Amino acid sequence: MKKVGFIGLGIMGKPMAKQMIKKGSDLLVFDINKNAVAELVSEGAKASTPLEIGRACDFIFTILPNGSIVKETLFNEGGLAREIKPGTVVVDMSSVTPVESKYCYDELKTVGAFFLDAPVSGGEPKAIDGTLSFMVGGDEEAFNKALPLLNQMGASAVLVGGSGSGSTTKLANQIIVNLNIAALGEALVFAMKAGVDPEKVFMAIRGGLAGSAVMEAKAPMIMNRDFHPGGKISVNHKDIMNVVNTAHELDIPVPMSAQLFEVFQGMKVRGLMNDDHGALVKHFEMLANVEVEKGDR
Repeated sequence: MKKVGFIGLGIMGKPMAKQMIKKGSDLLVFDINKNAVAELVSEGAKASTPLEIGRACDFIFTILPNGSIVKETLFNEGGLAREIKPGTVVVDMSSVTPVESKYCYDELKTVGAFFLDAPVSGGEPKAIDGTLSFMVGGDEEAFNKALPLLNQMGASAVLVGGSGSGSTTKLANQIIVNLNIAALGEALVFAMKAGVDPEKVFMAIRGGLAGSAVMEAKAPMIMNRDFHPGGKISVNHKDIMNVVNTAHELDIPVPMSAQLFEVFQGMKVRGLMNDDHGALVKHFEMLANVEVEKGDR
């Protein structure tokens, strides 16, 4: 059996690693959170270090907070690339910039290893039930090798193109998702302030063109005031910052994303970074001086 390394056991990584164990992978795991590591060990994984993972594993999966941490984990002193074997496939599932992904691809190529940028969509619920979607950039040979393992965690995995393509696709995904959540929040605040039960508005429009996976996931959370993070504002704030920075480098105007980034900045000032990104509604509630709630309250 091929040994698999998994680095990053946060909100997304922990249930993803559990899916891999459940579906037969022999997993070596690492995270700075020792409690998360202990939880995975109790499910059958082995605690390890990046160096040991680089030395022992044929496939290595990372899902980390940002590109700087990904590069540190791979290339700093104690990083896994110091011990990595030629032919190893490293799959980074973090949300980072295309430039950061291409850097990792090029550096690992010099030691004969493969790198795939394979960010995910679906949030914590789909990580828990193993139905995530992967958008992948990199070499087709590496993708085909890693696909059976990606399928342990997700319902779909698409090779979009060369290195950096997966990260670009993820940023496009984040534009659509977060602007949808913002529009939903603004609309529910509009309905509430106008005196109409937002739950009935949701029921009335969900089957029409306005209906979406975003609406189905976030409208009930907003109306129940449930902002337990499936996708933290902090993570999405970082992703939209990456959108704006990447767009500026490529001379792509992104006026709606730029405005959304400033909304996220306001959420940061208010100390809401650990809320689910459904809490974007709080920005519009503050402007309108109203709180969205169902009519039966």
